[in-house]
Amino acid sequence: MNVLAPLAEALAAAAALVARVAAGRSLSAELERADRDPGAHAAQADLCYGTLRRYGRSQAIVAALSRHAGTTDRLVEALLWCSLYALESGRYAEYTVVDQAARACVAMQRSGAKGYVNALLRNFLRARGGLEARLGTDEVAHYWHPKWWIERIRADYPLSWEQVLAAGNTHPPMCLRVNARRASLQGYVERLAAEGIAASRVGPQALLLEKPVPVERLPGFAEGEVSVQDAGAQRAAGLLELHAGQRVLDACAAPGGKSSHILESANVELTALEVDAARCAGIARDQERLGLRGQVRTADCTALDTWWDGAAFERILADVPCSASGVARRHPDMKWLRRDADIAVFAARQARILDALWRTLASGGKLLYVTCSVFAEENDALVGAFAARTPGARRVPLPDGAAAQLLPGPEHDGFFFALLEKPA
Repeated sequence: MNVLAPLAEALAAAAALVARVAAGRSLSAELERADRDPGAHAAQADLCYGTLRRYGRSQAIVAALSRHAGTTDRLVEALLWCSLYALESGRYAEYTVVDQAARACVAMQRSGAKGYVNALLRNFLRARGGLEARLGTDEVAHYWHPKWWIERIRADYPLSWEQVLAAGNTHPPMCLRVNARRASLQGYVERLAAEGIAASRVGPQALLLEKPVPVERLPGFAEGEVSVQDAGAQRAAGLLELHAGQRVLDACAAPGGKSSHILESANVELTALEVDAARCAGIARDQERLGLRGQVRTADCTALDTWWDGAAFERILADVPCSASGVARRHPDMKWLRRDADIAVFAARQARILDALWRTLASGGKLLYVTCSVFAEENDALVGAFAARTPGARRVPLPDGAAAQLLPGPEHDGFFFALLEKPA
């Protein structure tokens, strides 16, 4: 394979995507729209994700080294961010990155910027030892998170805030959930081993892969023997304490992993709600692949008159829309697209969802509140406020005895769980 030309092309393509993200677009949406061949996909995606993980650092480096701060073409600036990541990733020789970044200028119709890009990258290579001391005093550059995000994490986790931020910058793990109705955990481990895929057990049906692999390589995936689901997310089904015959509601069901896990765990009568029709179709397809059957409905869970027939649910899963701050390493653009004021908006919506769903919970029933957030305003603070204003609502210990807040780490993402019980 010719390494040089593909890198220049990948840098140019990644710079275009990163520039659009910097202007407020979603990376995942932009990647879906991108017209690229499979061979270019891996390099382009790596450049985009890697650049956005360390976006604050790259911005600070360009600002420190550029003589044209504030006037640089945004596309050229994005090329510099991507090139700095390529230099620091260790995947390419330094001279290759500098050369290919200059060539990418031509592909981007920015030939006039070749000298500027070349000079800045070479200056970085010469001066990076001294730059580190300067960057260490800039929290955004040092921790790779926006200032407001750093301040929230520091306030919520005064003893471990740096570890939380560091974990948010790592590559996420790939975890599988073995469908207990179609395969055994040990048997599936052996099948993976036969395919040269190393895995370790991290939960009742959860396997952590030593290295991520495409789903096409997973034996039995198409036949519904296994799904990709984070080990933290898999905790939800067990905390619901499911029993055969229960009426169960998954109120905010997309993308559907928790709904499917519920149906794999017990013979319950499940209703899965999702406001987006296209995502409902995805939930139904996944259940079909797994050999499961639940009722999937397109509805806003807070608009009870549009979907609820008045029959109460013994168990409710409220996996509410949130900041997704616990899974930011999977969506690094989100750190830079979110704003501090967004958290209060999420919390207000979460409170409305809890208030509505409580009306549909049976006496003696339990509601599991879940977020993939690490911000207290969406988690402990919100659940505490709900319990205080709702007569009879009682927060009960989690059945597995583990902490309510899972922080992102090597085995799982960040999740929060709270179990609320309605008096009989």
